[in-house]
Amino acid sequence: MDRRHLGLLLAVGQLILWLTVFDVQGLSRTDHAVLGVFLLAVILWLSEALAYTVTSIIAVTLLFALGVTDSFAEAVSGFASTLVFFLILLMLLGNSISAVGLDDRAARRLLSGRSTPAMTIRSLATNVFGLSFLMPSAVARAVTFMPIVETMTEAYHLDEASRFRRASYIIIGHINPLASMAIMTGGGMSIISSQIMTTQITPISWLTWAIVMLPPVTVLYLGAALSVGLVYPADDTIVTDELEEADAQAALSRDERLVLAVMAGAVGLWVIGSFTGMPTILPAVLAVAILAAPGIGIITEDDVRSISWGVLFVIGAMFSILEVMQTEGTLVFVVERITEVLPFATMSTWQVVATLLLVTAVVRTMFSTASAAVIIILPIMIEFAESLALDPLFMGFSVMFLIGATTFLPFNTTAVLLSHDRGPLSISEVFRFGMVTAVLAVAVLIIAWVGYWPLVLSGLSPTG
Repeated sequence: MDRRHLGLLLAVGQLILWLTVFDVQGLSRTDHAVLGVFLLAVILWLSEALAYTVTSIIAVTLLFALGVTDSFAEAVSGFASTLVFFLILLMLLGNSISAVGLDDRAARRLLSGRSTPAMTIRSLATNVFGLSFLMPSAVARAVTFMPIVETMTEAYHLDEASRFRRASYIIIGHINPLASMAIMTGGGMSIISSQIMTTQITPISWLTWAIVMLPPVTVLYLGAALSVGLVYPADDTIVTDELEEADAQAALSRDERLVLAVMAGAVGLWVIGSFTGMPTILPAVLAVAILAAPGIGIITEDDVRSISWGVLFVIGAMFSILEVMQTEGTLVFVVERITEVLPFATMSTWQVVATLLLVTAVVRTMFSTASAAVIIILPIMIEFAESLALDPLFMGFSVMFLIGATTFLPFNTTAVLLSHDRGPLSISEVFRFGMVTAVLAVAVLIIAWVGYWPLVLSGLSPTG
């Protein structure tokens, strides 16, 4: 029996048990049903027994069919979340950057006429980080830079197993996604996390996110990039003059200028909105409207069709389930029962935090994307923090940060999966560098929790 069939069997079996056999004291029949639906969705998503969209539709339909919600509209309320539409808009904006060639322009800066493998690796890390502010998708950045790495490998006359190629694919796979956490609009995981924290704790603006996360992410990214040089030291003596220097300084085209201006305007409005209360989605709506307008047409119907609708359905369905669990008090009940079982009362504050983050890292390895892991893990950890009198905002940022930095298996992150599939990295190498980024993330979190976040979050944190 393969994973998909086993996942389907487990998902359906546990739902039947929750509906007919299990009788947990303190839980109503509605709570039993919603827990069954929640686990069914998680198991099906993890096992990929069904398409993400199909699983999501089944989950919300069961909420209504089993009487968990009074109406179907209530069962699909998560799809009305601002987050779903915000992600659609950001995906379209990300596509527009690729469509006009701004990503290639940035990547071509690597093709210097005279350079060494070590210089190219440093340039690769710098360009990936810089491009993350324009291109939210880590996968898109990975796909953009892979051909460049292959071109440079040939130019240096290096073999496919060279340290240069291994280091480059580590940057593309493991380190590249770290940059997406720096700003709130840097990727799906950041946007989802900000929405969850806004709903459960306190509103998070674009500027607040940048102040809180940009310094820790920059330190983590720099530490990880330096670690690559230690693990895979690239040769700094091989010089190639076989490549003509790319014309990265050529005049920008009309479409490139338009996209740059619109993106700069959107960022400016996000910053202004942090002070004026402007809805975060509004600048994104304006940006997409301009780029899709007649006479411009940079965003087209093809871009809309190419959106990852399965991911959006997962988000909508999970938000629907979580809303019901919060309304019914199911999530709080589960957290309280777990708190009673684990010896949190005998632990110090740091032992409690360390335990919760360890659980986060372990559970994270079960998910194929950081966004999916955040949707399920983050609300639960925030509930734990509140029930244990920890700062929920500190815990929220810590959980998101650790999830983004934890990739032990290739399938845990799409960019890593691509670098493993197309590059020279073995599963053991993926695991080892995943340990490196996880350890670095913990070190940065300790510094942020003790020294930095108390300064910048004192006026925002519910307990600060």
